[in-house]
Amino acid sequence: MKNLFLLGGVASLCLVGLSACTAENATPDVVTHNEADKATPLPGGETPSNIIAEAPATQLAVTISESGLRARIKEISDDKYEGRAPTTPGGIAAGQWVADEMARIGLQPAVDGSWFQATPLVESTLNLETSRMDFAIAGQAVDLTMGSDKIFWTKKINEDISFDPTDVVFVGYGVVAPEYGWDDYAGIDVTGKTVVMLINDPGFVNPDGDLFNGKAMTYYGRWTYKFEEAGRKGAAAAIIVHETAPASYPWGVVSGSWSGAQYDLERPDGGANRTKLEGWISLDGAKKLFADSGHDYEAMRDEAGKLGFKPSLMEGVTLSGRLQTEIKHLVSRNVAGVLPGATHPDEYVLYTAHWDHLGKKDVADGEDGIYNGAVDNATGVAGILTIADAFMHQETPPDRSILFLAVTAEESGLLGSAYFAEDPFVPLNQIVGGINIDAMLPAPRSNDMEVIGFGSSEMEDILKEKAAAHGKHLIPDQTPEAGHFYRSDHISMAKKGVPMLYGGGGSDLIVGGKEAGEKLAKIYEADNYHKVSDEYSDDWDISGMTQDFDIMYLVGEEMSHQGNWPNWYEGNEFKALRDEMMK
Repeated sequence: MKNLFLLGGVASLCLVGLSACTAENATPDVVTHNEADKATPLPGGETPSNIIAEAPATQLAVTISESGLRARIKEISDDKYEGRAPTTPGGIAAGQWVADEMARIGLQPAVDGSWFQATPLVESTLNLETSRMDFAIAGQAVDLTMGSDKIFWTKKINEDISFDPTDVVFVGYGVVAPEYGWDDYAGIDVTGKTVVMLINDPGFVNPDGDLFNGKAMTYYGRWTYKFEEAGRKGAAAAIIVHETAPASYPWGVVSGSWSGAQYDLERPDGGANRTKLEGWISLDGAKKLFADSGHDYEAMRDEAGKLGFKPSLMEGVTLSGRLQTEIKHLVSRNVAGVLPGATHPDEYVLYTAHWDHLGKKDVADGEDGIYNGAVDNATGVAGILTIADAFMHQETPPDRSILFLAVTAEESGLLGSAYFAEDPFVPLNQIVGGINIDAMLPAPRSNDMEVIGFGSSEMEDILKEKAAAHGKHLIPDQTPEAGHFYRSDHISMAKKGVPMLYGGGGSDLIVGGKEAGEKLAKIYEADNYHKVSDEYSDDWDISGMTQDFDIMYLVGEEMSHQGNWPNWYEGNEFKALRDEMMK
């Protein structure tokens, strides 16, 4: 998942097949405008009391084309791309469209004369008819239904895996963090056993900062870390208990995201260091399992959040499984275009967004099975393309090169960006800094701009200046417990040391204020995130998103001309990596 911003109302449309606009918009995609935000219906039919809210007097004109942005969002989220799952016909076509659009804009291919960086993937599709994940209590099966109570898969490259009943160990949050003096595996050997753990980290239940980073999730709270750590401990299976608040998304996101074909990078060890089975169980399923086996889920969860927690064997509970998986070795593609710098072409300002989404699912006739991903992340792809178009129409070409990277397989665990970070076609120590755009909810204009991971790098100093010129101020992540900083593609580069900026959108709308902004964000998260309803609408008001993209364009534009190299702020976890990289 990612950063969730806002959903708005009505705006005009210039539609094309994206190779040309209607006669009304046949000019290049760069325009100058500064229209006031118009009051538009909120979801549910409510309308703000103000009819027009004047833009702040200090606000600059906007360079980014709203019509070009709108048309690109509509195109890349169209049904014909079938939800843009990597390696599918729809996904391949979507990646090709991005490359074609980069060429039409006037960028140059960035990967040794090609638009594409081949990204080797493994596609695994579980056979639901023959596969099973069975909890039992004293030998009696626990009734948990696939999809509504449990979801599971394997990261091992093996078409038929089975294991006999294993003991089940509750390991709290499943975290080993020496710097916090924390070890949820202390005193117990889980080799060959099943571990059951909670989502997020102990700071979630200690928001005042006594443990970990308080309310703000650390990387230890991410499901990716938890499954990897269980594998390092030699567990046979690893199960996470889902709860909506600490996960920051409902069970429907889990069941939707981990059903159907799953992807991973082609790894040399074939997934040998992973557990045989990885999965989730719903909160209701967990409560049933714990209660029926004589355990108190709430009490054990409370103990897991206290310093000195000890893992415990769940007496009488076992888990067995069989996973029959169809495995395909495939290649997806990152898409990259570059605008060469006039004086320092070997120094790069990076813009990233992921082009993939969840694809389509098998549904009954007449039902919608296509996950269009209009917000997540057609907005980001459209954003970097429209920013690229703005750069191409600058009167003065940038001194440094501008690299636009649309990555694959983000929804499967940030795989495309991870591959680029491990095997970059541009040396990472030649990247001045990067801006990541992910899931920008269309919205009217706001008074603020959110920065995920606020206080991380000196790029925020530039952002602050450019936002202020538009009458906006910066705010930190409003839901730090959700761990958004670790949930999008920028983190792949950040973990290598490259300064990255991830932000946009705001919660304090010019029309309706914070109440309206927060309501819109909650509606999207509850009703549309990772659902088939995440579709483009002609009724969207994208004036706020257009302005935010303009600010992101201006940040990159300044970085492309100035001679300094922004670094992480002193004390940031990635600064030492950057310093070493730049020696």
